[in-house]
Amino acid sequence: MKHRRFVRTPLADDPLPLFVESIGHNPNQEPIRRPDGYPLYHWLQTAEGEGEVTFAGRTERLPPESGVLFMPGEPHRYERLPSGEWQTLYLTFGGPAAEGLLASLGMTASALYRWEADSPLASLLARMLARVEAEADVFGLDASVDAYRFLLTLWKYGQPNQPGRVSRSLRQVRPLIDWMNERLSDPDIDLNEMAKVSGLSSRRLNTLFRELFRLPPYAYLLQLRIRRAREILVSRPDLPVYQIAQRVGFRDASHFVAVFRKMTGVPPEQFRKRYP
Repeated sequence: MKHRRFVRTPLADDPLPLFVESIGHNPNQEPIRRPDGYPLYHWLQTAEGEGEVTFAGRTERLPPESGVLFMPGEPHRYERLPSGEWQTLYLTFGGPAAEGLLASLGMTASALYRWEADSPLASLLARMLARVEAEADVFGLDASVDAYRFLLTLWKYGQPNQPGRVSRSLRQVRPLIDWMNERLSDPDIDLNEMAKVSGLSSRRLNTLFRELFRLPPYAYLLQLRIRRAREILVSRPDLPVYQIAQRVGFRDASHFVAVFRKMTGVPPEQFRKRYP
């Protein structure tokens, strides 16, 4: 069985907010040592057999129905167990929207994930690879969409196996993040209301968000709003910018445009023209 892979060299002025550098299936995973980490986000999961990964000062087994997401620059190593073979699937990705997207999903540190055998995660990466092999995705557009879908599926079905403090903190703020996503159109959300919903003090809530996402709660909410706005801009080219602003919780279009430009580098209409 051959090593199957798709590799795309990102451009210096790459227009994709989330790009895939590589995706592949390795039927005979060789030992990997990366003392300086990988320059992009790197996902690795077991297809068959079992391996062992070391990162963040700990070593973990990686059996089927498990994978690990390495942050850029995270030192790590992995290898098969001496007693058997190890087949892996992998995905490397980056882009200007990657960090904000992962932060909005609570994925801010390298972590090992597990899932049920009947979860969509079990076959998603293999199907992504088959799709890029069957189609001429020269510019990586389809792979970019698939990477976005993969991260949302990982967030939904993956169970992170993280060190205790981070895991407990994520459990504390997860209900609030879900509530934020449901209430993005409400322009009256403030820190006091967030604290009330979470059952935590404003000070404690601010501390948790800064530890997890390196952002205060309201700045995190703005990231969610701009992410939703990007989705609407692409999926609804007929919708005026001022209506999109209202849908994601801005009282006026000028404030929305200013925040969008600050967080993405371009105004909404220019962002929309990139995806006709």
